[in-house]
Amino acid sequence: MTAAPRTAAPAVVRTTPVETAAPGRAARPRSGRRVLRLVSPVVLLAAWESAARTGLLPPEKLPAPSEVLQTGWRLAGDGTLAVHLLDSLQRAAIGLALGGGLALLLGALAGLLRVGDDLVDPPVQMARMLPHLGLVPLLIIWVGIGEELKITLVALGSFFPIYFNTYAGIRDIDERLVEAARTCGLGHLARLRHVVLPGALPSLFLGLRLAIGAAWLSLVVGEQVNAQTGIGFLMMEAREFAQTDVVLLGLLVYALLGLLSDLLLRIAERRTLSWRRGLKAT
Repeated sequence: MTAAPRTAAPAVVRTTPVETAAPGRAARPRSGRRVLRLVSPVVLLAAWESAARTGLLPPEKLPAPSEVLQTGWRLAGDGTLAVHLLDSLQRAAIGLALGGGLALLLGALAGLLRVGDDLVDPPVQMARMLPHLGLVPLLIIWVGIGEELKITLVALGSFFPIYFNTYAGIRDIDERLVEAARTCGLGHLARLRHVVLPGALPSLFLGLRLAIGAAWLSLVVGEQVNAQTGIGFLMMEAREFAQTDVVLLGLLVYALLGLLSDLLLRIAERRTLSWRRGLKAT
């Protein structure tokens, strides 16, 4: 009698239980953080409102936030605010496009080519030590006091952050990645597209965020020099008539424009650099 053939016992695979997050578990902390970020601004506004209403703050020096909002609603209703806002946006967009485009071109030239680094970077390094807002008297002689002055100031303010971050972003790329791409047979344009551009994008987005802030700061100064429209002109005109609420409204509009532009840029950065995993605050 022959014994029945043995069959191998099935292997037992030990698996580590995977913890699954409950629905809405990740959403609740995120929404909680968003609410938490609103606490301090709301507290400051409430303290400001109560101090103005109780007389601790003189209304002619610092009116209540509710009065500033009423002034904004009135100027928005008659179309005055929209006219000045559109002119300011146009100047900022043109200046940012001119200064940012030139900075991107020169930064890439200095970062990619040795001859570009030798010819472009030294004069830019020298020029960055000059405060561009201190050049207003010289710019008035060169370009006059018209629209060219406002756009030139915005272009100068946005040039240096984009140039230096483009230059640094290219130079900080690991050279071994470029060599590996060359070994794999990628041409020069392909290496620029698949290695250099993704590696420099984080620094470029940082430069754009800094440039937008500098652009709004430059526009505030530029629109106070012989302007007929714009938020800065609206503030200067209000100063002549001691309209503190209008001055504060202009500052609020500038702050909201800067915050909104930075928010949109951060959303674009998050979507463009979705492959990047950085350290998150805890």
